[in-house]
Amino acid sequence: MNMNDNTIFITGGTSGIGRAVAEAFHALGNKVIIAGRRKALIDEVTAANPGMDGITLDITDPADIHDTAAELVAAYPRLNVLINNAGIMPFDDPAVKIDDTVSRRIIDTNLLGPIRLTSALIEHLKRQPRATIIHNTSVLAYVPLAVTAVYSASKAALHSYAMSQRFMLRDTNVGVQEIAPPWVDTDLIKKSGDPRAMPLEVFIEKTMAGLASDDEEIFVEEIRAIRDNPGIGEHAMVNGFNAEMIANPIPV
Repeated sequence: MNMNDNTIFITGGTSGIGRAVAEAFHALGNKVIIAGRRKALIDEVTAANPGMDGITLDITDPADIHDTAAELVAAYPRLNVLINNAGIMPFDDPAVKIDDTVSRRIIDTNLLGPIRLTSALIEHLKRQPRATIIHNTSVLAYVPLAVTAVYSASKAALHSYAMSQRFMLRDTNVGVQEIAPPWVDTDLIKKSGDPRAMPLEVFIEKTMAGLASDDEEIFVEEIRAIRDNPGIGEHAMVNGFNAEMIANPIPV
């Protein structure tokens, strides 16, 4: 994508990867609008980044998505980049009964939220001279973490959706890119300094460099083997990965 002269809307922009990506694009001179559920956090981020704007959004609420999209188009007619970043990652156990309320919240946030928001903005984006949709999925879209089964499934589904959307937009001015982060040391799980987690600043530097290309998928080299794993023999890596994670669990 073109890294300059954009008007960018990013969900989940008040912390972690979302905030870091928003600040990186802001530093490049783009107009950046962040969204989140808590106004206090939005105010904190925008105060730290003069010129950045913020808007409250409940990504699980279809009516709020509809109203927010209309507000964005009216207030920012040059809006040309949508970054679907908001996500939640509760732990679960598919070997026992899973809390349906939690599962629905994961799907509404991680999958239906991006689908609904993109749908609400797609006609506006197609009217721009150039536009980009970026979906933030996960390394777990390719190799699921069994103790976050619903989260992993939601990211695999979003990866599939991104591929379909990219194909259907192939003859338009709208590009679709996907970011597939590894385990990054943020508060999505618990910021702990675990050596297995990539430092946020390292991830952002590599990801911004990838976004500057025309690559359809942006992933750090450290996860290439995992990205390449899906296929007829994928179960060995999935089983080995999960056995290692159970033996050495993520701190929560």
